[in-house]
Amino acid sequence: MRKFALAVGLSAALLSGFTIIPAFAFDENSTAAINVDESGLGLRGYDPVGYFEAGAPTKGSADMTAEHNGVTYHFASSENRDLFVANPSKYAPQYGGFCQMGAALGKKLDGDPAVWRVDGDMLFVYAYPAAREGFVQDIPGNTQKADTNWPVIKDKAPNDL
Repeated sequence: MRKFALAVGLSAALLSGFTIIPAFAFDENSTAAINVDESGLGLRGYDPVGYFEAGAPTKGSADMTAEHNGVTYHFASSENRDLFVANPSKYAPQYGGFCQMGAALGKKLDGDPAVWRVDGDMLFVYAYPAAREGFVQDIPGNTQKADTNWPVIKDKAPNDL
């Protein structure tokens, strides 16, 4: 019952426009389909390969970068950078690095790289822990909603949703 109440409360807060997301250079007026900061950096500088190889968020280095779809990613090692360059679609976060639960609710919320989940060979980030907890309560249903909503919302500004 507690988990259901958490999911309902999160959904109501997100749908009402109320968010408890800290500000991190997230542009609520941007229509970009990929979540980047003002310099074009994705995942706030975290290494996208680290989630798969280290099993944890790993801060990357500005001295070790690669670009994919106009986004710059930082890497913790040259090995991770090379893995990414060889197969960027495997490592880049889904939903452009926006929150997966937000996508399920028809919103573009800033994804926090410290709040994440790997499912199979895909990386997902969430706005905050309650968003991830709510999402995993119904992974198939929420995934279907997110996949249906994403093509409709991806090129819209978060403020317009």
